[in-house]
Amino acid sequence: MTAEEIIARIAPAVPGATYEALASADAAVTPAILVPREQLVATCGALQMPGLEFVAFSDVTAVDFHPNRTPRFDLVYHLVSPHRRARVRLKVRINAQEAIETLSTVYPGAGWPERELYDLFGIVFDGHPDLRRLMMPDEWEGHPLRKDYPVQLRKDAQTYMPLQVTEEEFRANMERDRFQRGSAKPR
Repeated sequence: MTAEEIIARIAPAVPGATYEALASADAAVTPAILVPREQLVATCGALQMPGLEFVAFSDVTAVDFHPNRTPRFDLVYHLVSPHRRARVRLKVRINAQEAIETLSTVYPGAGWPERELYDLFGIVFDGHPDLRRLMMPDEWEGHPLRKDYPVQLRKDAQTYMPLQVTEEEFRANMERDRFQRGSAKPR
C-alpha cells in the first residue's frame, strides 16, 4: 500500500488533518507520511481501523535540524500491521518548546521510547503517565542529543599505547605463553 492510498483511507476518519506523502528510499516497503502535530493521536487511531490494522508500535526517534530548519525536530514513528505484513512511517515536525501528545494511550509500548526522547532531546509528551529521565541521572542538566548541547570535554587522540611492562617481563611472558600452549619445545 502506498502513502497516498493510506492517506486516502485515513483522511475521512480525521477531519481537518492535512497529510503529505513523503519520498524516501524505501517507500515501496515503508511508506512515509507527514502528519500534523495536533492530529497524531487521531491519525494513529485511524490507522488501527479494519483494512489498515497498524496495531503494533515499533519505535519512535527524533532528528534535530538545529540551526538549519524551523521547526527544529522531526519525530519519526514506525507502526506495523502484522496481519497485512506492512509498515508505515509517520513524521511529525515540532519546535523545541512545543509539546506533543503521548502515543502511550494508543500504543502502550510507546512509553519508554518517549521517555528516552524526553531525556536525550528534551521533547515533552503531554499526558505521558511517567515522563521522567530514563538514561541520564535526575540531576543532569540539558539534553545530550540536541545539536546545541555544549560539549565540555576536549581530549587529544591517543596515537600510541605506552609499554606497561619492562623488556624482561615481556620476554618472560612470551616464554611462559609459549610453553603453556605446548606449541614449542624448550631449547
